[in-house]
Amino acid sequence: MGIVEKIKEIEEEMARTQKNKATEYHLGLLKAKLARYRAQLLEPASKSGPAGVGFDVQKSGDARVALIGFPSVGKSTLLSKCTHTASETAAYEFTTLTAIPGVIEYQGARIQLLDLPGIVEGASQGRGRGRQVVATAKTADLILIMLDATKSEEQRRLLEIELDAVGIRLNKRKPDVVFKRRTTGGITLNTTVKLTKTDEKTIRTILAGYKLHNCDVMIREDITTDEFIDVLIGMTALCVYANYSSGSEITIGTRKYIPCLYVYNKIDAISLELVDKLARTESTVVISCEMDLNLDYLIERIWESLELVKVYTKKRGARPDLSDPVCLRKGATIEDVCLGIHKSLVSNFRNGLVWGRSSKFSPHAQKVSLNHQLQDEDVVSITDAYQQMK
Repeated sequence: MGIVEKIKEIEEEMARTQKNKATEYHLGLLKAKLARYRAQLLEPASKSGPAGVGFDVQKSGDARVALIGFPSVGKSTLLSKCTHTASETAAYEFTTLTAIPGVIEYQGARIQLLDLPGIVEGASQGRGRGRQVVATAKTADLILIMLDATKSEEQRRLLEIELDAVGIRLNKRKPDVVFKRRTTGGITLNTTVKLTKTDEKTIRTILAGYKLHNCDVMIREDITTDEFIDVLIGMTALCVYANYSSGSEITIGTRKYIPCLYVYNKIDAISLELVDKLARTESTVVISCEMDLNLDYLIERIWESLELVKVYTKKRGARPDLSDPVCLRKGATIEDVCLGIHKSLVSNFRNGLVWGRSSKFSPHAQKVSLNHQLQDEDVVSITDAYQQMK
């Protein structure tokens, strides 16, 4: 029996099993097996064999946004309108057969927008080019799920199922669980909160299913059985998918928690009442690529979702250059600024001066170290060994 058949068998058994206290442990074990088989499904057939054909697109710019959707929802048109990148569009399906990159320039940042081929149902099991699509999606900082406003909500549910099956968790954060392997000593399980969605017996059953008999587990929030399985798969790193002609590797076994925006296209073809209903849904943007409706607002929402921080650099005795910011992820430090300019700055770093929100003496300069955390629109001046000598 192949892996796909095993997955189908487990899914059918889970569907037949009633959810109650008596079956909770059995369902937990089935979920653990299902997650393991899905991870194995995305492994290369042979680690020593050829990597196969993939999407050889280098990550560039300050962030990467992946466009995902079923065929003929307008992804290629959106890419062309937002990035001025030529992408083949037509009224028939599957006009995009490989990943096509474009760049959105907004507030001094360069955001890479990646148009991925249309997903088909069963992509998580390798149908179509599903493996390459989901592997590339895992490298994104934000996912745009493109939907057709004239079609039912089933399209959204099916896409979420496909992405969830390969470990992409949309608009969720990583569970607050600490897991550490040991060589001896058995299982030590500690919790700082009362568990209402799972219990200790289920957790120990899942650990046994993964052949983890010696480990420390600290649970610091009320998690579900599925969330605990996610933690295990992330920590044990079940597989690494060697992909692409460039020879890069993308971790498949781990779970990725990625923010997501649901973009409903073709709103010019539906009623105003439905447009209003969709627009009020959380993490949703309504647009019309054909009529250029709301595209500017979509780019604003992309910027907000990425949570980028703009930092301006300043030379000694000169004004800061406000026309060319260094764009970094939220929580970035002085070290990240140095690496963004040139990696040699870190090894030669002597001191840094910061003006702005993160400075205790704003608007006056504060001397800081490499691990000083920056905030949006801070001004930074860095002194290295060469400048110190001068």
